[in-house]
Amino acid sequence: MKIGYLFAGLALAALAAVCLFPSVGDGVHHLATAYSHPATMAMGMMGASFRGVSLARADAGDANKILNELKTTFEQFKAAHEEELKGIKKNFADVVTTEKVEKINAQITDLTKALDAVNVALAAAKVGGGGSGALDPAKAEHAQAFEKFFRKGADAGLRDLEVKAKLTTQSDPDGGYLVPEETSATIDRVLGLISVMRQLATVMPVGTSTYKKIVSMGGAGAGWVGEEDTRPETGTPTLRELSFNTMELYANPATTQTMLDDGIIDIAAWLSDEVQIAFAEQEGSAFIAGNGVKRPRGLLAYDTVANGSWSWGKLGYVVSGAAADFATPSTTVSAVDAFIDLYYALKAGYRGNASWLMSDAVMAKVRKFKDGDGAYIWAPPTDSAAVATILGKPVFNDDNMPGVGADAFPVAFGDFRRGYLIVDRMGVRVLRDPFTNKPYVHFYTTKRVGGGVSNFEAIKLMKIASS
Repeated sequence: MKIGYLFAGLALAALAAVCLFPSVGDGVHHLATAYSHPATMAMGMMGASFRGVSLARADAGDANKILNELKTTFEQFKAAHEEELKGIKKNFADVVTTEKVEKINAQITDLTKALDAVNVALAAAKVGGGGSGALDPAKAEHAQAFEKFFRKGADAGLRDLEVKAKLTTQSDPDGGYLVPEETSATIDRVLGLISVMRQLATVMPVGTSTYKKIVSMGGAGAGWVGEEDTRPETGTPTLRELSFNTMELYANPATTQTMLDDGIIDIAAWLSDEVQIAFAEQEGSAFIAGNGVKRPRGLLAYDTVANGSWSWGKLGYVVSGAAADFATPSTTVSAVDAFIDLYYALKAGYRGNASWLMSDAVMAKVRKFKDGDGAYIWAPPTDSAAVATILGKPVFNDDNMPGVGADAFPVAFGDFRRGYLIVDRMGVRVLRDPFTNKPYVHFYTTKRVGGGVSNFEAIKLMKIASS
């Protein structure tokens, strides 16, 4: 997954930099050329079946080409899988057929990633294309001063300019300087496009180290009365306070003073390129499995309980039907049963905006599952801007989710926008260090991020277990 993050992030960084900083176009051209094929960006290599989509010039036509090939490949997959199933029923498992199915299945995964990659590139172009308006004079002055600090280490007056540009209300905060607003926005936007959880969850910008949210647990009393009956006092709702702390996420890129002295290099684009991949990898892992100590608390770090015994503060789960895998199909049992159980374990009020979350490896398994009518529960996107679905609901892939194994939770289903909250402390801060590792100049770059479950009934999990 880190390779996937790396390729996707580099291409996005190049595209975002071109959109926000036109002068850096020549400097990042080699990135767009090196990763000009969508599947190369997503997986490193997809095979010879699809070629020629340039990320730097990605458009809806590219996405449509990939979508059409994805649909065709899925039909080939279904035909090959049917042939494999016939052989299994006859107690004759054809190794060649099985390998063919797995190869096509892997190609579907690559094509799906390629389609996502092109759509991400298109989204990056859209969010990056709105920077043509005039920059606020105070922010422009701060950006110019920051560039001098970045290149030469001259920081005279930069702290006061931060306040003047309304980047902070503190005239003497702890170490380092805030990067210009445009650079911070570039990092945040690209993180939002790369990170799956940032796409699904609610992201809340905050100005303090802690964000507190009050949640009503219900319990407000009500009743029926006649026209002249007395109105007795009713119960009051139960309220819970949730607290989300922001933790420091850092990267420490280095360069040479010679590069900094080169006025052709766009320092804002360079810094964004260097830190956003590291930030995305660390965030992605923490939002799923972080323990809440010096990092966000991940989705799978909370206590779990069988959904029939669910209570607030825990995430409910349903079981897969087998001790170490999905249930083995028989005349009475299907692996799909667990997905249907998970679907309906979520209250109807959350199902409208619900989606599935699992790793690529798990989805490769799920893609083979069929319902009682013989229809595959996985379906390719209906159009180039959409995503694949399971039981009619969008499915997103995050390889930070665990694989299938005893007692693992490889599948989540829910309304993540209502169920998980990411808090971003506004501003990215840089501390320039030319002394620690001469002749290199390090830029200790930090941002503060927190996260955790904000609604425990909005997300449900599948546990690999028989009961």
